[in-house]
Amino acid sequence: MRSIEERFQKKIDSTSLDFIRSMIHKIRWEARLIGIKGPRGVGKTTLLLQYIKQNLPLDHTTLYVSLDNIWFAQNNLVELADDFAKKGGKYLFLDEVHKYPNWSQEIKNIYDDFPELKVVFTGSSMLEILNARADLSRRAVIYHMQGLSFREFLAVKTGHEFPIIGLEELIANHVDIAREVLKKIKPLEHFGSYLNHGYFPFFQEVPDLYHLRLEEVVNMTLEIELPLLRNVDISYIPKLKHLLHIISESVPFIPNVTKLSERIGINRNTLVSYLFFLQEAHLTKNLYKDIKGVTQMQKPEKIYLENTNFQFAFTPKNADLGNLRETFFINQVSHLHTLEYVKDGDFRVDGKYIFEVGGKNKTTEQTQGVKNSFVAADDIEYGNPKRIPLWLFGFLY
Repeated sequence: MRSIEERFQKKIDSTSLDFIRSMIHKIRWEARLIGIKGPRGVGKTTLLLQYIKQNLPLDHTTLYVSLDNIWFAQNNLVELADDFAKKGGKYLFLDEVHKYPNWSQEIKNIYDDFPELKVVFTGSSMLEILNARADLSRRAVIYHMQGLSFREFLAVKTGHEFPIIGLEELIANHVDIAREVLKKIKPLEHFGSYLNHGYFPFFQEVPDLYHLRLEEVVNMTLEIELPLLRNVDISYIPKLKHLLHIISESVPFIPNVTKLSERIGINRNTLVSYLFFLQEAHLTKNLYKDIKGVTQMQKPEKIYLENTNFQFAFTPKNADLGNLRETFFINQVSHLHTLEYVKDGDFRVDGKYIFEVGGKNKTTEQTQGVKNSFVAADDIEYGNPKRIPLWLFGFLY
């Protein structure tokens, strides 16, 4: 226990408060049980430590521990909570819970048996919160965390913090919003950098190694989390890597499941399941005709990489601009909104708005006469009633 406390204090001492994700203000920290899901590298650990450093007493009442700590080889989580509570503990933060066997049952026991404790836990995007045996869904408030928005990237790079814009406000007032942003910075000056290396917060640490670290994130997700959390056969991992490279070279990827299963050597039903798992792991974004009732066995209409940085990591010499634009749009918008495949345009958002994504010369011809249709246009600073600058969609969270 003492070694855990010492590691916690060292982590707190090295935690910077220079930049804090806006998500920290959306979490209802007063809840007794909070879960934060998200892919590797998006900053879940940093968010916990920053909240602790800013808001909680750094004494015996607060404890942070990562559940991959070797201490748990001979000790269990409930014993830790029991000891912590007996010593006056109030705030318990549990990181990387998916690395601990039976995590859901023990967290349920802690919630039920230690009402004096407030517990926050983090884990993989693929955590089965709703279907876990302990049924934490009735007890935990669950949040999902993804990589930096373009708005957050600009805050890090330029020091200018701009407010989050709701989608309807953006559509109605994008000219005025763009004008306010352009008074302070030139967003297009930074947009290419964001597409290349701005999605994961660790881009600041060793820039030259960013894409190498990105490959490590993907490898760890494929080689450890998918077999652990979805029982993916480890022998299929090289084939899934091959699949990601195929997707990264496409504009975008329209899956022919029969041909694809033959090409990479996975039977059709298994392949469709794995396509679903790749999206759960936040390695891809799958686009369906109807988002309602999407199942594990449903074939997507189109497949994108989850974010544009993956495209530069996987196939840096073949990064297609059109694919990058669409990937940026679907990544930034789908965090808070539903996106579906539609023939008259590229995306239907929230079942209401139709968007076509393209360059500055993209016309509205394809969506002519379609109600609530717009062009999200790259390489423009200002828009007009039917044309919205693509970069502004990076201000939605």
